[in-house]
Formats: sequence, structure tokens, C-alpha cells
Amino acid sequence: MIQLTGAGKRFGHKDLFMNVDWLITPEDRIGLVGANGTGKTTILKILGGYESLDYGTRQAAKGTTCGYLPQDGLTMTGRTVFAECLSVFDSLKQMEVEMESLTRRMAELGELGDHASTEFTDVADRYHRIEHEFRMRDGYSVESQVGAVLTGLGFHKDDWHRLTDEFSGGWQMRIALGKLLLERPNLLLLDEPTNHLDLEARNWLEDYLRNYPFAFVLISHDRYFLDITVRKTVEIWNKNVHFYHGNYEKCLAQKQQRFEQLEAAQKNQRERIEQLEAFINRFRFQATKAKQVQSRIKELEKIERIELPNEEKSIHFKFAQPQPSGRTVVEAQHLSKSYGEKSVLRNVNFVIEKGERIALVGVNGAGKSTLIKLLTSREPVTSGVIKLGHQVEVDYFAQDQYKELDIETRMIDDIERHSPVSTQTELRNLLGCFLFSADDVFKKIGVLSGGERNRYALLRLLLRPSNFLLLDEPTNHLDIRAKDVLLNALSAYTGTVVFVSHDRYFLDKLATRVFEVSDGGVQVYPGNYEDYVWRKNGGAEVQSAKESAQQAGLKAGSGTSANGATPARAAAPSAPLTDGTTASAAAIATDEPRIRRMNPIKRRQMEEQVRDLEDEIARLEAGIAATEAALANFQNADETMRQNSLLEQHRGDLERVMAEWEDCAAALEQG
Repeated sequence: MIQLTGAGKRFGHKDLFMNVDWLITPEDRIGLVGANGTGKTTILKILGGYESLDYGTRQAAKGTTCGYLPQDGLTMTGRTVFAECLSVFDSLKQMEVEMESLTRRMAELGELGDHASTEFTDVADRYHRIEHEFRMRDGYSVESQVGAVLTGLGFHKDDWHRLTDEFSGGWQMRIALGKLLLERPNLLLLDEPTNHLDLEARNWLEDYLRNYPFAFVLISHDRYFLDITVRKTVEIWNKNVHFYHGNYEKCLAQKQQRFEQLEAAQKNQRERIEQLEAFINRFRFQATKAKQVQSRIKELEKIERIELPNEEKSIHFKFAQPQPSGRTVVEAQHLSKSYGEKSVLRNVNFVIEKGERIALVGVNGAGKSTLIKLLTSREPVTSGVIKLGHQVEVDYFAQDQYKELDIETRMIDDIERHSPVSTQTELRNLLGCFLFSADDVFKKIGVLSGGERNRYALLRLLLRPSNFLLLDEPTNHLDIRAKDVLLNALSAYTGTVVFVSHDRYFLDKLATRVFEVSDGGVQVYPGNYEDYVWRKNGGAEVQSAKESAQQAGLKAGSGTSANGATPARAAAPSAPLTDGTTASAAAIATDEPRIRRMNPIKRRQMEEQVRDLEDEIARLEAGIAATEAALANFQNADETMRQNSLLEQHRGDLERVMAEWEDCAAALEQG
């Protein structure tokens, strides 16, 4: 599809990458990774033809269509959300208009008795060609396609008919992503597509990309998303492009293995060089050894020295641990919160104890940020009580935390003031981990972008934390390396954390309990996010049903399965470990992979889709019956021809809708 040969790109006097040879095939699913500033976005634009190379060539196969989604900056105005997404099918709409025109022309020629004329034949041929292409491109289902994508990306039906002008930048990017997915180019180029998505929309996008029929290349700092969606990982590092088969996790393992092999090869080469140099130095002036010495000198000159790449330094950051709090950190009793007539939380009760790391999950607008603000006392409760425990000190990181920074102060001066015991080298290393390097540290806070300021605000909070941290989207604007530093620091933190994040890997590794905020309530689940999903989808009951079916099969087959395996052990809830953490239920209880179950939001969406399809089936069956009845009462040849065409169309539509209904019904049964 797309091939780069000897490709290189410079930024000023700096080479971003050099001599890149890369072939993208029609079935590739590629994750593009690398540190910030290495040129990931640039090479993505080059692949799409939106930016040129400084040297080398880019070749695209005939018929290749590229669709590019930038990180941000796209704005749409003047149309409703539904109409904006429907606009990607303008060519199909034009075909539909032409089909209607051709139908009218055939009817006019038929009334004149010219149905056997050359013009009638030409018009009919044109109609059938267009109608066939229209059907092949799913022209009859464009509106249902738009509805499915908008629902998956988190737009409620009430939002479909709102003007795009009314939506914020994040939702504008969701609209742009929806349009791109509906266009279905045969090479998708996605730059941080999950930046503006909540967990439910991310899960939907994961499923969509797994079933996408064409190739895609995506940039993401979401490790879980990469592991789920990609089959090949391409890393831009040290001005070169390195290829790894498999997802991001396999990329890390292969990268480590490659480095170890290179290290061993360099060691062997160094030993051989030392042997050659020792021989040359020992016998250089002996005439009887002149031939052997010259031979070894030539061998030494031919050796291409192996150099180890400059690996990124591992940064280990630890909090200055806070003073301990009492055992009970916070207790909520009959907590309610309303904004006018809109009730967000109703009669909520929970207790958070010292050392817990609570993940708040739920769809956008469910009340996660509201609950955090109530815990900080930044929002007053409508009714009920929030009690803080003994010696509890609260620190809060908001999504717009950067607004509280002094914009006239340089970063390095500001951070030194907040951490006087740290050396400047330590502080600069830490700033570098949070993507502020070289001369960036001398910038005034006011010249930083919103994302950069938020990153810096998070770093400053972590330097001197209180014993109760409330973090609203702390992983936004962080790359994988910075997220790992934050994750390790919070894992070693002895205080209590309540956080909101849409990063699955971060949630799974950090949370010890999950609070699901939905329908005005808070449901508490022990364990991490994976345990939460397992319990939401049936947990032990589903596993027990599966094992019962396995046992029945084993009894019928001499006590073993077809491959000789014994039944899996029964799954159990998360169990506490000696260090106070909670182990994954599936990891403790079974050696088999956990069943992936459909989440409740997606199930409700699919159930609604099934009902809509059943209504459509009934409508089409009624149309077929009416058309067959009309054909039984012969009127004239032209009317018979029209009815036959209509009958064929109805039957084709029914076949397509039935297939879609069967797929949805099967998915519901399995999920």
C-alpha cells in the first residue's frame, strides 16, 4: 500500500529519522511509539501524504485512500452532529438522487410506450449499474451506520440533532473521529485517538479497530489500548525506526532481548579486539611474526565497532511520604448532590480507609468529578454528611489545575521553591521525565500550553503530597514513560488516593477498589479494574456455568477434553495478600484466560439496535407482501417492471438486515 525507501526528515538542523525503509501492507495493524519529539506525528503525516520528506521516496499503491486524525485542532460548524457525520456519504446521496431521476425518466418513457427504445435501455442500464454500486457500498444503511458510530463514541440520541458549534474541543474531535471511521479509508492514520474518549468509548473503539477490514497505523500512550489493537509495533528511537512483531508488551520484551544480544556481541567483539591488539603489540618488531602481525592488523581495521545505543535513563521518583492519618480517612453518610432540578448523587454511603487507592469509574456526566469536588469541600453537599478522619490532609489535582499556577515564574525557579531539599540536577531529571527537557525548564509558566501546564502542576503536587490525594485525570498529557513514573510513585505512596483515569493499564495496576458512579449512586467493587469488569459481567456465576458445561462435556468424553486438558479450577473473588494488596481473582483462581464479557452500556446499546432491526424486518416483510400482492394483479408491463425492481430491492434489504440482526443477537447471547 505505502512504501518509504531511504526516507529521512529534518527539523531545523536536527535529524528526526534517517534512512527509513518501511512497507505497510493491506492487513497491517501498527502501533507507532517513541518518546515525545522523536517524530511520530511527522512520520504519520508523511505516510498520509500530508507532509513531504527531506530525502528518500514515498510510494502509494493505486487506489490507496488515507484518512488522518490529528491530536486536536479540528472544528466543525453549521450542521448538526448527525448531518456532519452523514456528509461523508455525500457521493452516495448524489447517487441516490440520480437513481430517483433515472426512475422518473424510465416511468416517463414507459408512459410514451418507449420501453423498448434505445434511450429506455440506456437509462435502465445506467440505473442498474448505479443501484448495484449503491447497494455494494451499503447505501441503504448509511443512517444506521452513523447512528452506531455516534452511539459508540458516547453521543446520546438527544445530541445527534444539536449543532456541532455547541460542543467543546474534545467532543469536536470525537465527531472528527466518527467521520473518519465512517469513511472507512483503506489506511487509517490515528494520532492519539483515545485522548478525548472515556472508558466506554475506548472499549468500543478497541472492538471497532479489531474488526476494521483495512490497515491502520496509530499513535497512543495508552499501553492497554496498544496491546489490544495492534499486531506490529514500530518504534522511532535514536533517529532510526525499529520494527517488532506483536503488541507493545511483546515489543518491550523483544527490545530488551535485542539489547542483551547487542551487549553480548559487543563484549565478544571487545575481547577479540583486545586479543588482536595484544598479539600485534607483542610481536610487532619480530621479523618471524611479520606476516601474522600484518594479518591481524588488517583484521582489526576491517572490524566494524559495535556501539551500544544510549538507552533512556530509568527515573525512579518517590514521594516525600506524608504524615500518617487515622484508619478511617473519609466517611460519606446519605450523601446527595443536585444542581437545580438535576440530581447527580442520591443517598450515597461509603467509607474509605487509610492506604486505599480508589478508582472512580462511570460514563461521562455520571458524577465522578462532582464526587471528587465534594470530598475536597470545593462543592457543597445538597444533603448528607462527609466526615474526614483524624489528621487527614486533602490535596486536589483538577483537570484544569494549571489555572492556579503563577504564569510569570520560570518552571525551574518555581519547582526549586517547592522542593528546597532537592538538587537542581534531581529536579531537572524529574522535569525531563515529565517531558520538560533542556532549555524548556527556563520557560515561564505562562508560555506553556494548557497540557504542559497541567503536566507541570501534577509534578509540583507530587513533590510535597498530603496524606489524602484526589486526582482527576492525572494521566492526561503524559506519555507512557511519564505514566510509569507516576504509577510507580503512587504505588509506593503510603497515603490514600482517590482518582479518575481513562487509562486501563493505569487503572489495573493502581486501584485496590473501584467505585462505580452511575444512576445517582455509588457501587463498590473490591480489586482493580479487571476484577470490576469480571464481576460486572457475571463473575463466579458465569465461570461456574462454563465449568458445568465443561464437566458435562468431560463426562461425555471419558473425563477429559478433546485436547486432554483437565477442567479449570473454580474462579474466586479477589483475595487479600499478606502485604495488604488484593490479587486478581482470575490470577488466583484459574489458569484459563478470563471470559471477556460485554459491558452493560454496550449491551443496552446493542439491545436497542436489535429492537430497531426487528422493526425494520417487520417493515420490509410487509413491503414484500404488498409488492407481491400488487404483482398478482397485473396492470401493465411498466408497472410490473417497477414492482419487480421494488421487490428485488426489498428482498435484498431484508437479507442484509436479517444478517445484521443475527450477528447482533449472537453477540448478545455470547456476551
